[in-house]
Amino acid sequence: MTDTARGSDRPIPSAPPPDGIGAPAGTARQVPVAARRRHGAVIGALVLRRAGRSGALWGLIFGAFVAAQLLAYAATYRTQSARDGLAGAYGNNAGLDALLGQARAINTTAGYAEWRLLGVLSIVGAIWGLLTSTRLIRGDEESGRSDLLLCGPTTRRRAAGQAMAGLAGGLMALFALTATGMALAGRSHAIGLSVQRSLFFSATLVASAALFLAVGALTSQLASTRRHAAALAGTIFGVAFAVRMTADSDARLSWLIWMSPLGWIERIRALTDPDPLALLAVVALVAVLGGAAAYLAGARDVGAASLPARTASRPRPRLLGGPAGLGLRLTRATAIGWLSGVTALSVLMGSLARGSTQDVTGSVGIRASVGRLGGNGGLVDVYLGLAFLVVALVITLVAAGQMTAIRDEEAQGRLENLLARPVGRGSWLAGRLGLCVLLVVISGVVAGLGTWAGAALQHSGVSLGTLLLAGLNAAPPALFLVGLGAIVFGAWPRRTSAVIYSYLAWSFLVEFFGAIVRTDHWIMDTSIIFHMVPAPAAGPDWASVAVIAGLGAAGAVAGVALFRRRDLAAA
Repeated sequence: MTDTARGSDRPIPSAPPPDGIGAPAGTARQVPVAARRRHGAVIGALVLRRAGRSGALWGLIFGAFVAAQLLAYAATYRTQSARDGLAGAYGNNAGLDALLGQARAINTTAGYAEWRLLGVLSIVGAIWGLLTSTRLIRGDEESGRSDLLLCGPTTRRRAAGQAMAGLAGGLMALFALTATGMALAGRSHAIGLSVQRSLFFSATLVASAALFLAVGALTSQLASTRRHAAALAGTIFGVAFAVRMTADSDARLSWLIWMSPLGWIERIRALTDPDPLALLAVVALVAVLGGAAAYLAGARDVGAASLPARTASRPRPRLLGGPAGLGLRLTRATAIGWLSGVTALSVLMGSLARGSTQDVTGSVGIRASVGRLGGNGGLVDVYLGLAFLVVALVITLVAAGQMTAIRDEEAQGRLENLLARPVGRGSWLAGRLGLCVLLVVISGVVAGLGTWAGAALQHSGVSLGTLLLAGLNAAPPALFLVGLGAIVFGAWPRRTSAVIYSYLAWSFLVEFFGAIVRTDHWIMDTSIIFHMVPAPAAGPDWASVAVIAGLGAAGAVAGVALFRRRDLAAA
């Protein structure tokens, strides 16, 4: 039958079929070469755009911080005698070596930079790397965005290679801006580092970021969700950090440094005694991890995982009577993992407390440094005060992970199933925030108990009550972070994770360097950890604790109100 226009016998002209549709049999659709090239790079370009923004932001922070701290060191310790005094205070302290790496030749600018800059930035870079790679690889696959990209003329293995190339571009942005800050500071006459040495050291500073970008890419193939991939990568980081701490705590265990990739990075010693073997080991491991990730990506289906997952189990309706119970059930495995990590770390630090005081030649310098943060007392108390700063960082990471999990409930569409029932938005979010607060407080108690157990094994003479209060004193920064995360979640949900982790890393950097060099008070005030008294080196300031916790509570209330007024936002 011929279609005709109304009131006319003329046939209606039909549009020509698209390319390849209705063509003679055996005729393949021809895709222009330029189009194939564009398709071949689109995944890498998308990942590069997102990783590049994050890498550039953190590169600015790294570069500015490196420059500021090197210049502050040169200004604070102008004479060689002052630098020798710093080396006497910190050069033979086993506890601090365990926390931040071996101190070698810190009476020179090069030795100080390796000790403090590498010891801190390698931790921050590793966390950035594993969170970025799991977010951009497994996170995109979990949200379904990868499905659309894989519909183009590419394969899963090629797409994984493009994604890792995009991550490498983000790493280059981090390196370029870090190296710029390092090179500009090195040109100062008081510092005197050549451009070549600055570039080499900058590569060392971002080596942990490269390593854990690759670790996150691998765990993204192994785990079925972004949270599980990040948790697995975080576990690898925790083990590597614990082994490195153990190796640096005792000269008799120094051989363990080669058992941890973080130890390899420490062994590079780019400014004082370069070790090419350690650098080659890091590069080789990154290549092996990246290759394994690409291979596994091609060996599985989209949305699946390489590690087997349970596909069926008998019903367990416990904790499914309400949103709070469901939240507890969803987070209990992660909570148990974090509490186990806090326990292990606190026991390790407690067991090192007495050994850190064997060399008392630098007691005056150490007490002066901790005094800048409000601490005093004996060397064991001083060391534990610094150790609880690390505990506070870990507990804030617990809070950050819980806030990210809350955002994931909305981003992945699971929250819609709850809100379709008679469950109020405000009650749901208030219940989840309450679980965050409970986990934070329990983490503080566990940290106090674990530190006491480790210290008691070495007969350090610190009471259980004192360390329990110190553990609770480490919780308020995390409570503040919960309030901040609630506000961002309520007003700017897609940036919840980025804002929380960025502010947390900045607070950590400011706090640790403020203990060593004099820094303007307005910079120190931007760190929430700075407002935490380093107990047990000093008694907790409960007025300050109340203010910080009150700000967190106010932020939580504001976040609930903002969440009730906005629409749900997918990933």
